[in-house]
Amino acid sequence: MTAPKKSPIQPAPRISVIGTGYLGATHAAAMAELGFDVVGVDTDPQKVEALKEGRAPFFEPGLPELILRNVSAGRLTFTTDLAEAVAVSDVHFICVGTPQQSGSFAANLSYVEAAARGIAENLTHDGLIVGKSTVPVGTGARLRAIVADAAPAGVDVELVWNPEFLREGKAVEDTLSPDRLVFGGTSARAESTLRRIYEKPIADGSPVLVADLPTAELVKVSANAFLATKISFINAIAEVCDAAGADVSLLADALGHDSRIGRQFLNAGLGFGGGCLPKDIRALMHRSGELGAHAAVGLLQQVDEINMGRRQRVIDLALRALGGSVLNRRIGVLGAAFKPHTDDVRDSPALNVAAALHLRGAQVVVYDPQARHTAQRLFPTLGYADSMAEAVTGADLTIVLTEWDEFTGADPVALAGLVKGRTVIDGRNCLDAAAWSAAGWAVHAMGTVPAPAPLADDAAALVGSR
Repeated sequence: MTAPKKSPIQPAPRISVIGTGYLGATHAAAMAELGFDVVGVDTDPQKVEALKEGRAPFFEPGLPELILRNVSAGRLTFTTDLAEAVAVSDVHFICVGTPQQSGSFAANLSYVEAAARGIAENLTHDGLIVGKSTVPVGTGARLRAIVADAAPAGVDVELVWNPEFLREGKAVEDTLSPDRLVFGGTSARAESTLRRIYEKPIADGSPVLVADLPTAELVKVSANAFLATKISFINAIAEVCDAAGADVSLLADALGHDSRIGRQFLNAGLGFGGGCLPKDIRALMHRSGELGAHAAVGLLQQVDEINMGRRQRVIDLALRALGGSVLNRRIGVLGAAFKPHTDDVRDSPALNVAAALHLRGAQVVVYDPQARHTAQRLFPTLGYADSMAEAVTGADLTIVLTEWDEFTGADPVALAGLVKGRTVIDGRNCLDAAAWSAAGWAVHAMGTVPAPAPLADDAAALVGSR
């Protein structure tokens, strides 16, 4: 009896990652960690050289170690030569940026289109192009036409979408152990290839959702829009709490016990920022308008307006705390990044508030554990400190604008001995108001009943006793 023939074991697909910004560098390193040979491509020679040496071009916990380990192992390389990378690869991930267009809410798709065209033109054998960049719905169909026109005759190429769901500060974990994988517009062969690439996460329990191309394109922007809506909702309720004398933090805790709502993203405060939520909801707003889905346009416009209004709320609190003017008053600002565990200052509410106070004549001194250099490149006229103590020394007002652990765990008694004025604005509702009040501080939070500071004599005695 003849034994049945075994199917030949196919070699592991070789991977190229086009774009080595936040998404691309993380994805390339994670794919190498999963055991694949990966080449990352970028047009910036300095970035490529840094990555070759195992250095991440931005702060992300765990990423430098991941890059260095896989560069040293020979699984991960980087180049500026797109043709070289495409020639040695079978699967090509597009991870370039889709920033907001100048003068418009629409997404700038020039980088995505150039990447798709560049891959197609340089194909030397059959390949799979996988879009990961966040794009407006309908982009994939247009890219398929570009790829079909640019690919060499006789080469079989397919374009599909596999949206990313990275959280800054947890990007490595989210790539290696995603909470879901979405494959959009795949043939049976393309789906099989993606399942092989993500074999380990799938085996570890990451669910796979196979969708059409438009649905896959909409998943990421819809998720971001929902999270933004949740944040703006609680910030709108915070205004009601301010007017009614209620406590929005306790209210959010109560809402969070409802399993249909949940507690995450119900933290009232300065609002959202960063390189994703603001531009993604605006791009979705623009695209919804083009498609005639006007209810989504109206909703997202309100979400955006509420969010931007929170920045003015902090500025108003600062003006009120300093008697109506910040001119020549020293303000210590704690936080520049749009959230902790990142050095990303794109559309950062913290930097926006700091810059606005500076324009009103305040002497603003900013401290952030990671984002000083990225902030200083964008706002070189602000003052910057090397420590929290340096930022608040002699300050008439202290403002907490990013909820780093260093700030939430700070000793208010020690800081009280450094400042000129013991008033703190908690722009993230992250401080222990009772502890700060007991140390002699007047605490102003967002949507929270202000805790009265002790009388001056009692506060001085308390500080002295500690």
